[in-house]
Amino acid sequence: MDGQQAFDEFKTAPDQYDLIITDMTMPKMTGNELAVNVLKIRPGLPIVLCTGYSDRITEDTALGIGIRRFVQKPLISRDLTVLIRNVLDDANA
Repeated sequence: MDGQQAFDEFKTAPDQYDLIITDMTMPKMTGNELAVNVLKIRPGLPIVLCTGYSDRITEDTALGIGIRRFVQKPLISRDLTVLIRNVLDDANA
């Protein structure tokens, strides 16, 4: 799925999402563009942006646009599980 497809899916039922995990580098719409568009519809929705390397965005920039966590790949599944739990807990606090 490319970034535009992901956004189109989100728009069909934005209240069905508790969390979005996206990659920075996707065809048609980058992860940060996806985040900006999603947050226009659902401000405060927790978004995690993953990247292997990007000179297009920094952690400070990501957090500044409302992304909750900026993580470097590769991710260990246990670390991702803990990250998801923490982001969801923070969102419900």
